[in-house]
Amino acid sequence: MRIGLYGGSFNPPHAAHRAASLLALKRLNLDQVWWLVTPGNPLKDNDALPPLAVRLAQARAVADHPALVPTGLEAALGTRYTHDTVAALVRRYPKVRFVWLMGADNLASFHRWQRWRDIARLVPIAVIDRAGCTFPAMGAPAAHALRRWRLDEAAAPKLAGRSPPAWVFLHGLKSPLSSTQLRRAASV
Repeated sequence: MRIGLYGGSFNPPHAAHRAASLLALKRLNLDQVWWLVTPGNPLKDNDALPPLAVRLAQARAVADHPALVPTGLEAALGTRYTHDTVAALVRRYPKVRFVWLMGADNLASFHRWQRWRDIARLVPIAVIDRAGCTFPAMGAPAAHALRRWRLDEAAAPKLAGRSPPAWVFLHGLKSPLSSTQLRRAASV
């Protein structure tokens, strides 16, 4: 089984989350993408974050695909940081080939994540390009630190089978949608 792990607050979930997941399914030859809807992002202000159950219900409505599986696994595992969540899943499912999925905007700030280098040693990573994020992402400290393990995009279908560290930058999705913009528009 080859599963993409796509973490985030999904506040709110939207069509670009779905499109990125479907792109990853196809280009990485995955069986499923699990949306890890977090109870709260340690790098963000969570005071106005809707309850997990609400965001999970919204995520399920947006995902609307049998291979896209919104979950509250982080809450169930009792983990707060991505490294701890991924490490727990790798231990719990030793026969599953996991791939961490992130938008290019997250690669730009990946070096601020707790134990980000250890995440890269746990599972291969697929970075999905976003409008306006390509150059900041590729110029970021994490991209430089991990550059020798970057695979050519043509090798993307084999990423899940690679031993980490390994990562690929996927082009083709340039949706301007973002949860931040949707929240701002909703508050006007």
